[in-house]
Amino acid sequence: MRNWVLGLAVAAVPCVASAQARPDQQQFFGLYKELVETNTTLSAGSCTQAAAQIAGRLKAAGYADGDIVPFSVPDHPKEGGVVAVLRGSDAKLKPMLLLGHIDVVEARRADWVRDPFTLVEEGGYSYARGTVDDKAMAAVWADTMIRLKQAGKPPRRTIKLALTCGEETTFAWNGAEWLSKNRRDLIDAEFALNEGGGGRTEQDGTRKLLAVQVGEKAAQNYTFTATNPGGHSSVPKPDNAIYELADAVKAVQGYDFPARFTDTTRAFFAASATTMPAEMQNAIARLLANPEDKAADAIVSSDPTLHSTLRTTCVATLLSAGHAENALPQKATANVNCRIFPGETVDGTLAQLQRLAGSKVAVTANQPVRPTAIPPTLDPKIIGPMKAVAAKHFPGMPLVPLMSTGATDGIFFQAVGIPVYGAPGIFIDKDMGGIHGLNERIRVKSLYDGRDYLFDLVKAYAG
Repeated sequence: MRNWVLGLAVAAVPCVASAQARPDQQQFFGLYKELVETNTTLSAGSCTQAAAQIAGRLKAAGYADGDIVPFSVPDHPKEGGVVAVLRGSDAKLKPMLLLGHIDVVEARRADWVRDPFTLVEEGGYSYARGTVDDKAMAAVWADTMIRLKQAGKPPRRTIKLALTCGEETTFAWNGAEWLSKNRRDLIDAEFALNEGGGGRTEQDGTRKLLAVQVGEKAAQNYTFTATNPGGHSSVPKPDNAIYELADAVKAVQGYDFPARFTDTTRAFFAASATTMPAEMQNAIARLLANPEDKAADAIVSSDPTLHSTLRTTCVATLLSAGHAENALPQKATANVNCRIFPGETVDGTLAQLQRLAGSKVAVTANQPVRPTAIPPTLDPKIIGPMKAVAAKHFPGMPLVPLMSTGATDGIFFQAVGIPVYGAPGIFIDKDMGGIHGLNERIRVKSLYDGRDYLFDLVKAYAG
């Protein structure tokens, strides 16, 4: 193992744009590299710096100062973002919004094979934190705005760009939420394109699936708390805070929220079933006909991803208990992370968790409380251009609608009436390319191909 890692370290070289890359790809690569190598973690980075760098490139491309709006708040000076506007020629067309987040998940150098904040190309991949989530899309959106401005002819539809911070950390200041509540005028749009869609490739690079995200779950954390007077550990008592908490957490583990469908998940299951074994196909058909078919649900839910796509899910993620090794615990707490199905509420989920926990354990909803997830419609005006552009760039590849079992900043814009779609186009590996984990990566070809697709898609909407 040591020799293998050492070999990778020797082979790894700082990433530079390939000589074979088109001139426009080389220009894009400079923007992408700068963004990826700018540390934007909450602990040590600065989204404000990254946003300012993007703003500088937009200004150099010809944007007026009035069309570039940096934003932040005094108590979070490093968590700022930027909004830019490319004004269209047809005032009757409502604007479109390109949304991306520029903050990234924490990455410790000691855990990574390569420096997570140095873009490295190796074996056809670019490695670094944020190469996919979400700096690939953020860089493509900024690059698109630059290219359209430099073309010299305004699009018919106004295009807005919002690059925000705070998506990756629940307790961080969230720029998307702030914009939706405080500067709706800046981001008001007929619809928005965001992360969450994309595509999947096999290990050999073969494209397997192209997907558009239409709807997502709402992320919400709850705290379970068991309290007790405690005492000396030499005299155990039945009413132990740890045991009571454990019973409540086990009750959550053993409970399945009811199966539900949206228009998007119905379409997803119908399309996915055709590629599955006969038993799974039959079970999906039965469940689509009757979501209360427990036997069919059990078969479909044997796949963890399908299980999560069907329902609200809640899982224990953190535990804390006791105050001394020789004392009965006075307090025991657990964090339970829920992903709430569209249309279901934070309060409704809280009520169910309280029933599961019983009278001895208190359950409360943690701040911040996110809005109820509102799925957008499968609007032909949105899905149609995605399919048409895909036929050009990825011929023969079907486009599948899906609901994200995670959550994005799109939920804040949906809450104020702006439907948000996770755009397809950027393909990543089946294992998710190390997103949120170690050695995050993207195929160089996938990044450039995705950029071409998304540029043409924006042009299709913008006229």
